[in-house]
Amino acid sequence: MRAVLIWLAVAAALGVPVVAAASSPLLAWRDAVYVAAGLAGVVAFGLLLLQPLLAGGYLPGVRMRIGRRVHAWVGAGIVLAVVVHVAALWLTSPPDVIDALLLRSPTPFSAWGVVAMWAVFATGLLAVLRGRLRLRLIVWRLCHMALALVIVVGTVVHALLIDGTMEIVSKLALSTLVVAAGVKVVLDLRLLAGLHRLARRDGRAGGSRSDELV
Repeated sequence: MRAVLIWLAVAAALGVPVVAAASSPLLAWRDAVYVAAGLAGVVAFGLLLLQPLLAGGYLPGVRMRIGRRVHAWVGAGIVLAVVVHVAALWLTSPPDVIDALLLRSPTPFSAWGVVAMWAVFATGLLAVLRGRLRLRLIVWRLCHMALALVIVVGTVVHALLIDGTMEIVSKLALSTLVVAAGVKVVLDLRLLAGLHRLARRDGRAGGSRSDELV
């Protein structure tokens, strides 16, 4: 029963904000491209909640190794959703997107969104080039977590500053859950202990590489 309740809670946390945004009266007279841009942003925000839950092995019935593989696929989904979000906004209003990318937009939420966007792309690039970069696993994980922190903070502030299609209660709830899940996985004693063990192991092995998934 506990596992079922956890999965229902996760499903609600992911689904309710999307449904609420799709039902927003602010979308009533918008075209399909604008609607797609907004919903893609909401989907990307929701997927952020899954990432720490998968990385930390907190979802019942999902083994750590499988969870980390799904974590990688969800990460790719976030990158795709962000691309759709930005591309659709570009089609809707190119000057606004240019101002945002150049960090000269008068709206504060734009800068936070752009910072989060680049952190998402950097994380995806880091994952793709992981083998070629030949980073020690401990270094790779620390870089990954640092970028994840930037993504979470940037996305949450970006969303909270926007008075847009997301319904306020579901937005606040999702923001709280994303931050809480991120903090938990970073501060989890098992994860921190694992990082220390990896550092000691890498030191003893003389900087040997590992193909272990994160």
